[in-house]
Amino acid sequence: MARRYWYVILTYILMQLSAFPVALLAKHHYIPVQGVIYWSIFSFILGLLIILWIMKPDMQMRDTRNAAPMSSMILWSILGVFMAFFAQGIAVAIEMNILGISPGSENTQGIMDIARAAPLFIIIPAVIAPILEEIIFRKIIFGSLYKRMNFFFAGLVSALIFGFIHEGMEHILIYASMGFVFAFLYVKTKRILVPIIVHAAMNTLVVVGQFSMDPEEMQRQLEQMQRQVEQLQMILIGG
Repeated sequence: MARRYWYVILTYILMQLSAFPVALLAKHHYIPVQGVIYWSIFSFILGLLIILWIMKPDMQMRDTRNAAPMSSMILWSILGVFMAFFAQGIAVAIEMNILGISPGSENTQGIMDIARAAPLFIIIPAVIAPILEEIIFRKIIFGSLYKRMNFFFAGLVSALIFGFIHEGMEHILIYASMGFVFAFLYVKTKRILVPIIVHAAMNTLVVVGQFSMDPEEMQRQLEQMQRQVEQLQMILIGG
């Protein structure tokens, strides 16, 4: 793996860790709690600028041979959103009906809580995070693995890492399924911009949809889904 890729990963890690000392200051009331949110926004923007600067040699390279033209990029970007949501839906069904995992993501809920407190924060999940994550998990991690193994194993390993970083082991299947689709789109089009667009579109749709929904109504829907799963399990066991 190229040295600059390690610098990108290190920058990403430092960007994430930078929130901890700021959060500690807020915990002891040295700074307001909202200071943590605005520091996160600043650090993500700064991290993105640094990573794009490090990746400048990649951006200056000529287009990869056989890379998808603009028309195909648009088509695969639209199709990719449906593919990613479909994969996510299958993963949710497996988690609920087979693994018995309750619906609802702490990661998503935490993002929404912050977004309601500071709407400007939405630019992170909607724009900045998809760019950073696709560069790191697809361009660098998946791309490096794909040079050494076939698509399935490279996609699986990178997708599992992607899922673990987001939700640990609880909802790893949901995020890994999306990560696998993103890897497929990257290989299919040979353009990292396509999974970035799909990732950003998914995040934006989810954030905007949940942002406009009443939190209590969301909780009621989750509880209703859980009851339906329990009823289904009783029917299956009884049958």
